[in-house]
Amino acid sequence: MATKVHMEALSPTMEEGQLVRWLKNEGDTVANGDLLAEIETDKATMELVARGDGVLRKVLLSAGGTAPVGEVIAVIAGADEDISALVGGGVGPEPSSSPAAPPVPAAAAAAAAGSATTGDPSDGARVKASPLARRLADDLGVDLGRVSGSGPGGRVVKRDVEAAKESGAAAPAPSAPAWSPDVNEYEDVQVSQMRKTIAKRLVQSIGPVPHFFLTIDVDMSRVIEARQSINAMLEKQGGKISINDIVLKAVAAALHRHPECNAQWHETYVRRFNSVHLGVAVAVDDGLITPVVKNAHLKGIAQIGAEVRELAGRAREKRLMPDEYTGSTFSVSNLGMFGIHEFTAIINPPEAGILAVGGVEDTPVALDGQVVVRPRMRVTMSCDHRVIDGAAGSRFLATLKSMLEEPTAIVV
Repeated sequence: MATKVHMEALSPTMEEGQLVRWLKNEGDTVANGDLLAEIETDKATMELVARGDGVLRKVLLSAGGTAPVGEVIAVIAGADEDISALVGGGVGPEPSSSPAAPPVPAAAAAAAAGSATTGDPSDGARVKASPLARRLADDLGVDLGRVSGSGPGGRVVKRDVEAAKESGAAAPAPSAPAWSPDVNEYEDVQVSQMRKTIAKRLVQSIGPVPHFFLTIDVDMSRVIEARQSINAMLEKQGGKISINDIVLKAVAAALHRHPECNAQWHETYVRRFNSVHLGVAVAVDDGLITPVVKNAHLKGIAQIGAEVRELAGRAREKRLMPDEYTGSTFSVSNLGMFGIHEFTAIINPPEAGILAVGGVEDTPVALDGQVVVRPRMRVTMSCDHRVIDGAAGSRFLATLKSMLEEPTAIVV
């Protein structure tokens, strides 16, 4: 009996998926449970498994194409079974994997054809690469045409460019020709499933959610001292912690004391959590994902740091499981490592708050009547006013500030 292969919901928020590659070809024998394809969801690259036995008779969605959840993308059936009815009415036309190209003037087309036959075959403009990888290659002088891609479908990503630069395997990219109004004037980059979801979630958040913002300034002198002491103890074990790890632990401890901020809005009720499941924003090639440190209030600084690094690594490889990026009760976004002094972050519904962490900077301050230079850090809390009032948010930030300025109280 024939089996329709549907685009399955491989993440809790997935509405459509992009087919990265088929792991079986038409004509291959398939058993129930075999891996059929890799699907890019809004959060990660997941594996689609077969739900029947037989032969992969027809593939209805090519690599790079997208389909909504529930749409039929292939048919598994017996070798001689008639599947014409399934193929004829199973799916509509396959969505295009890239925007249609605009008409090209004859002169420009001729110039492009000439350059195509005489150009360097390693030209990075023809390489499938993420925008971040392209920018990094330009900055480092790496020829993308000589870089092997490890991303989905052989796509060159940031780590590939870094590895090529370190090994010296990629020759410097050829210098760009003088500008001319031809077909290479701009590039249309296909929107990834993650970027589509980010756009949708931002519209859902910044409009309907009544944001307000609270900012505090923290003296980080004791945090820096604490980090040095802890790293000295961890050195023999080959481990270390970052300032961000201490900040995350302090946030978790402060939220545990203030459950009114560790909360979610659910239209007819507010859910306050006794456990702190901390979302940590991680930048990836296609956007942003927020892995979750479950029960962060019960974990030590070193454990939180190790878990965040492990989750972040797999997030960049799109190998997180759904339960590793869902279920957060509060989120933290740190852009301090990029030289950002202060910023505001957008709340991730149904959470009621997110903390934006700036960089630690030497700052002149008045202390005991004298102007001294101290390492300071600004953090800004975005609050959903339906859940968190100004006084409640201020109490939480006061607790966080006191913990960071005397971190021995949070070291576990």
